[in-house]
Amino acid sequence: MEPVFDLTRDHTLEDNCVLLRPLTENDCGNLLHFSENEPELWNYSLVPVAGKENLEAYIKATISARKQGKEYPFIVFDKRTKEYAGSTRFYDIQLTHKTLQLGYTWYGKKFQGTGLNKHCKFLLLQFAFETIGMERVEFRADATNEKSIAAMKSIGCTVEGILRSNTIKANGLRRDSIVLSILRKEWESGVKDQLKNKL
Repeated sequence: MEPVFDLTRDHTLEDNCVLLRPLTENDCGNLLHFSENEPELWNYSLVPVAGKENLEAYIKATISARKQGKEYPFIVFDKRTKEYAGSTRFYDIQLTHKTLQLGYTWYGKKFQGTGLNKHCKFLLLQFAFETIGMERVEFRADATNEKSIAAMKSIGCTVEGILRSNTIKANGLRRDSIVLSILRKEWESGVKDQLKNKL
């Protein structure tokens, strides 16, 4: 049976630590602090986000992609500190093939290393595999972004390989992208429990 994912519907995911809700244009103010004061968050980004104009364009682009059925962006709210922490999204959503990519994930510096990312990933992966019915969730990163790669491995991702010089970074330079993934059978046979035990 083909999976059903109604991108027009608002999906909210939460546990005791984090709440993920659909990103809206009104969220620019909730994320502006990071955009204006922590530009290093996007050193590996494919699109510029630093500065108000870039942030507004970033949000508008992903909301437009959601309307086209290509992406589903979330804003991340840390329930422990009662603050907005960053953003993440599903993209390259291919319902026919039961695959999607999970990425464009970033958090403000004070939220990094707090365990917030694992809570977000657990909720997103659970939703992808158990609610939407995906068979594969893919992750990509700049092949030189060791911190991001380590984070993906820590949640149970398997490294598949390197796409050489496959895309252009925000600074105009080309990058090699590492590809990782989690399959539904891996989620069900151990990745879910292992990640849950780390929360």
